[in-house]
Amino acid sequence: MPFLEFKRLSRNKTKDLSRVISAMNKQVKAWRRANRKMAWGIKKEEFDNIQSPPPLSKDDRSEGFIGVGLFYGFGDDGYGNADPVFSGKVAWQYARKKWWRKTWQCEYIDFDKYDHIRLRLGAPPRPKGFYYATFQPGIRFQSFTVSQLRKKFNNETGCGPEGIQFLAIINPQFQDLMNVRKIPFMALADYDVAPYGFNDFFDAVQMFCSNEVLGLGIGNLDFNYPLFGIPTIRFQQKTKLLK
Repeated sequence: MPFLEFKRLSRNKTKDLSRVISAMNKQVKAWRRANRKMAWGIKKEEFDNIQSPPPLSKDDRSEGFIGVGLFYGFGDDGYGNADPVFSGKVAWQYARKKWWRKTWQCEYIDFDKYDHIRLRLGAPPRPKGFYYATFQPGIRFQSFTVSQLRKKFNNETGCGPEGIQFLAIINPQFQDLMNVRKIPFMALADYDVAPYGFNDFFDAVQMFCSNEVLGLGIGNLDFNYPLFGIPTIRFQQKTKLLK
């Protein structure tokens, strides 16, 4: 059964997933490829100034973090930070263009209406441009609801645009792991969704891959979905220039 497969990986402390996550040079190449394909306008200087991430600590690994992701903040939220909704939108547009016959989007997700989707209240703002975050795929949080886990956040937070960028751009191989039930699907805890609009937010964004279809859906903040984990991230400071 899929749930038993997830538990087996959890007891193995996600070592297998640490081997699967893309090396940083491959993540940079993936961003370059997506930037060309989508004409996002990320400048050459931004790529040239990408710096190396710090290594994972023993504490990070013991808590289920499997590696570091390179993410990008697009747009402006009006306060000097990136626009997290727009950052997720452009990554999903890339996914739909790349796998246009193999994507599905819930009708209640509308990235163009800010009374339908937002970064949750209290979530850390996302920086503009490239930034690093350590990634934990959510295996250990399958028994939690999004609402329950949000109350436990301390020096980590849920995924917003990072979840979409992780699966669509920098680590698409994780779609295959989802498809064969080697890892759980993902609930993106830093996104609120109001399925009927009017700022009535009671759902979170969910991502899954089943029957080779990458899906973007929603789930109630207070419900537990056994096949879904809740990935978390920790923002990281950059170090020396990446060569």
